[in-house]
Amino acid sequence: MAGGNQTSIFEFLLWGFSERPEQQRILFLLFLWMYVITVAGNLLIVLAIGTNTCLHSPMYFFLASLSCADILFTSTTVPKALVNIQTQSRSISYAGCLTQLYFFLNFGIMDIFLLVTMAYDRYVAICHPLHYTMVMSRQRCTLLVSACWALPSLAAMTHTFLIFRLSFCSKKIIPDFFCDLGPLMKVSCSDTQVNELVVLVLGGAVILTSFMLILVSYIHIISAILRIPSAQGRRKSFSTCGSHLAVVALFFGTVIRAYLCPSSSSSNSVEEDTAAAVMYTVVTPLLNPFIYSLRNKDMKGALGRLFRGKVSLSWGQ
Repeated sequence: MAGGNQTSIFEFLLWGFSERPEQQRILFLLFLWMYVITVAGNLLIVLAIGTNTCLHSPMYFFLASLSCADILFTSTTVPKALVNIQTQSRSISYAGCLTQLYFFLNFGIMDIFLLVTMAYDRYVAICHPLHYTMVMSRQRCTLLVSACWALPSLAAMTHTFLIFRLSFCSKKIIPDFFCDLGPLMKVSCSDTQVNELVVLVLGGAVILTSFMLILVSYIHIISAILRIPSAQGRRKSFSTCGSHLAVVALFFGTVIRAYLCPSSSSSNSVEEDTAAAVMYTVVTPLLNPFIYSLRNKDMKGALGRLFRGKVSLSWGQ
């Protein structure tokens, strides 16, 4: 069946988080809790930064952008998966699948670019503090964030168009809980060599280059931290950098496994792929508010003032 003729009559079945019926309610409650915490945590960060003029600096501007991207990123996959569990239906239309794929790739790549931008911001702040205000000017920050929001759509559109060209012979089960490149290529009846080549080339350029840029930035940051004379200052800085690098390693490690390391279609491989997808689509957006905010005195103070403002407002009413 040609790609262009499938939009109104074709649908997929999503494998979901697990095939075991007894696990569905537990999985529903677990992922609903994780999704609510993710959205609430990232939304609080955006509100705290937006309402506190003390946080109107490049670092927090990038953090607010990352929080917005994380909300959108996790919202492209988790709500549909939760609806499928609750209704005991795994179906997703062909048009719905391609739409989900486009926005998932768009916001996922946006996340990657924003992580690179934040690492660069910290590199300039720590390694070149005297030039920070000049290098990270308002115009440059706006340009960087605009690029992070605009460029991913080109890559997402390219991948989505290549998937649109594929044929799918009959109702197929996508071995994942959302529509992604690898699972869709596995259930296609067409030759997917071009798709696989583009994933390796474009995905390698985006993922590996971004990961290397973050690593180089943190290597310079760590070398600067080692020159701090105070042992307590070094421990505090290493603690903060260590938590940032742990989340980056978790995110990029699972993304590299999903897109750059081919896997078989066996049951064990499907479960491993699903677990990896959960890590970069659900767990890292959940961890980011805690990693980037709760270890930051300014953010904790802003969140405290935000909560106190809400309490006093409710009393006033």
